[in-house]
Amino acid sequence: MRSQISAQIEQLDAMKHALAAQEADYQALRHAVGMDELDKQRAGSISAGGPGASALPMPAGQALASNAPSTSGQSSPQSSDASGQQPVGEAPKVDTRPPEVAPIFQQPGVLTPKGKFILEPAYQYEYSSAERVALVGYTVIPAILIGLIDARQVRTTTQIGWLTTRYGITNRLEIEVRVPYVYQHTDTVSREIFTGSATDVAFGSSGNGIGDVEATARYQINVGGPDKAFYVGWLRFKSRTGRDPFDVTTDCVQRCVEAVINGTNEANLQATGTGLPLQQPQGTGFYALQPGVTWLYPSDPVVFFGNVSYLHNFPRNNVSRNILLGGTEYLGKISEGDIADVSIGMGLSLNERASLSIGYDQSFVGVTKQNNKTVPGSVKTVLGTLLIGGSWRMTDKRTLNFTLGVGVTRDTPDATVTVRVPMMY
Repeated sequence: MRSQISAQIEQLDAMKHALAAQEADYQALRHAVGMDELDKQRAGSISAGGPGASALPMPAGQALASNAPSTSGQSSPQSSDASGQQPVGEAPKVDTRPPEVAPIFQQPGVLTPKGKFILEPAYQYEYSSAERVALVGYTVIPAILIGLIDARQVRTTTQIGWLTTRYGITNRLEIEVRVPYVYQHTDTVSREIFTGSATDVAFGSSGNGIGDVEATARYQINVGGPDKAFYVGWLRFKSRTGRDPFDVTTDCVQRCVEAVINGTNEANLQATGTGLPLQQPQGTGFYALQPGVTWLYPSDPVVFFGNVSYLHNFPRNNVSRNILLGGTEYLGKISEGDIADVSIGMGLSLNERASLSIGYDQSFVGVTKQNNKTVPGSVKTVLGTLLIGGSWRMTDKRTLNFTLGVGVTRDTPDATVTVRVPMMY
């Protein structure tokens, strides 16, 4: 735009010089044919016609502009240039808002305009699978194990529908509230060798309900521009309104009473419990606070963007859980691991309506502690997701956004599909 404005200014200057040369030629021709004497003879008529009257066949636009009466009684706010001529037009206003890209992360980069309200319904489908083989025993010679082998396959399907509302307090400050509804189903297939089991045992559980409600405030820190980054700081608070893992009933770990006694009142000593929850939770069970910064760097024809954040889970005291036919198990103080997140992406506008984005998100999850001691089996985890998204502007106030996430680490969900439709009012 700056290059175009400079070129247009050069063209206007050239036109002004050409017009001045033509005006000089015209005055010379008038003097040659004696038009000045005729103007003097018509002086009475011109004076009667007012300051806007002229003996010329077509008065010059500059003369009319200088002779036009001012309605405010003050001089025009436009100042003359060095040649005494009024400037033609004015430069376009600089846009202080970050450029729009197809959103692939949870945190948007473009804030809601002042006084505007955005309602965003969304749907997310997530599928993950994991396989685990646990060996408990000792080896007599290589390849011969004495003990228990637990081969387990876990398939988890999560569907989340949420409703997000955003309101622009100013052009650089907005607030957001998100209410999710979660449905989750998990199937576990396992076989215990050396316990007399010759078939796979399937165990399934599901649950649905309102998840953890979130509130976020975002503020645009600076005014960026071409080859200058935009920075948006934000602070997110997550509640624990959803049913958490400590509220659901957990299957017994060793042997269940109802599994030990079969229908013939005979003891089945080979029956064991799974130790898994009988219903799936909809929340994490912890309050969390997450500060972060989103940045956008426009570099024609693409826009680079990313996020840096840190989520802190507040510990809980006096935590307990319900065991099937086993009463209440006291757990004490539970501290869930914090999460550091880094993401980066690139957006490309295909035309006035369509845009495409690609990015990568990586999270570092800390260990979980119980009574200030690391829970056995809890280790630091790295979650990596490759994200591809597209955006289609249906109208000036409605946009369809689609995102596909593919897990690139073992602990990350295999596939995540998200569809969002923000609507401005």
